[in-house]
Amino acid sequence: MNTPSAEATASSTISKPTRYRWFVAALFFVIYTIAAADRANLGVALPFLRKEFPMSNSEAGGLVSLFLIAYAVAQLPSAWLLSRFGVRKVFSVSMILTSAATALTGLVSSLAALKVCRLGLGLAEGPLPIGVTTTINHWFPSKEKGTASGIFLSAVKFGPVLTPIIGAAIVSIWGWKEIFIFFAIPGILLSVVWFFAVANKPSESRFVNPGELAIISERTVGGDATATEATSAAMPRLDRFIRTREEPMLETTGSVFRSWNIWGCALGYCFQLGISSVLLAWIPTYLMTVKHFSVMGMGFVAAAPWVGAVIGNILGGLLSDRVLGKRRKPGMLISAAATAVMMYALISSPADPLLYGILLFTTGVMLSIGYSAYMVYPMQFVAKQKFPVANAIVNMGGQLGGAATPFITGLLLDNYGWDPVFGFMAGISCLTFVIVLTISEPLKVATTRRAALVVSGNTAATR
Repeated sequence: MNTPSAEATASSTISKPTRYRWFVAALFFVIYTIAAADRANLGVALPFLRKEFPMSNSEAGGLVSLFLIAYAVAQLPSAWLLSRFGVRKVFSVSMILTSAATALTGLVSSLAALKVCRLGLGLAEGPLPIGVTTTINHWFPSKEKGTASGIFLSAVKFGPVLTPIIGAAIVSIWGWKEIFIFFAIPGILLSVVWFFAVANKPSESRFVNPGELAIISERTVGGDATATEATSAAMPRLDRFIRTREEPMLETTGSVFRSWNIWGCALGYCFQLGISSVLLAWIPTYLMTVKHFSVMGMGFVAAAPWVGAVIGNILGGLLSDRVLGKRRKPGMLISAAATAVMMYALISSPADPLLYGILLFTTGVMLSIGYSAYMVYPMQFVAKQKFPVANAIVNMGGQLGGAATPFITGLLLDNYGWDPVFGFMAGISCLTFVIVLTISEPLKVATTRRAALVVSGNTAATR
């Protein structure tokens, strides 16, 4: 008599899966918004900071680059740390150290100390992006990974939305140093929440029931394969253009390092993140020195590209997951081509704050449609245990590009002016388009079939 009741209860539990993975997504969105603000606040403080510490444009660009150089160097060691100690511990410690480095930046009394703080911030923040993408890879089924990555990368851009507005208000009331102290507080609190709320894997979480675990682990892989095959058959011309094909699963560190698909993805991300880094670091200065906006006017207009970027990242994730059948390259190609056009539009940009804000907003949308694709792309053909290494390579490439371009921008400004800066960004965006064309679009069908055979074999063995 008790057995049917127990079976009914179990069936009811499975039929109503929890949705805790979306709480995890909301949490890493909030945490990474704070982390992104910690790195972006230098751009807001830079015009005021340079009055206290005089420096040329190239020196100012080099200061911005210090964070990104350290951030890039930290990627591969971070992959090892996360594999060795787990996301839960490393991510929480990294966020606390990030907040500490941010606070110390507001206490400096010399340019040398400021440089040390920026290097420390880059090293401290290094494990965060790999921690989030590893969490996405473990906590979301393949059909939701693009959307989850879009949420993550929209946080990278939402931080710069808040930073110019809040930073301008803080400067107006107190000064530039208080920006860093203010932004240091939330990260410490959120690191504690992450440690207690997010397990390394959903199977280890007390908040995830068997129904949600079945969704995450994709136990109904057969239907997924059929859907992928149907979508593939519906887009033959697109598949030929983006070089859709089956790729072997990369299951060793050596195979990851030898893959042109990984390095090509990293190089494309290098150029695209380089453009984003220039906009983040130099747009506030451009608005105040060239467009002659007020401090508050600068704050609101400088936020426009990042409002657009939030929308672009989420839109790009939904596009690749739900419209393009988990294809990632189209978003990369759209971003590269559209960004090149927008850079040329910015050369002859209007002086009116509203019109210029609309133009920057559109630039942010176009630039960010393909961003989530770079993070998700390796998930399709890299084994989960080796994904942190692949993601570290991609993110390291992106951060090296982000480190180089603010310094290059400073050199261009010292010798030529702003038009060559926008022309430079248009050129590297065109180069991104060419590079992305050379990598393949790995078919998920072959991987799904292998997974189905493994599940089938395990079931038979159990019986």
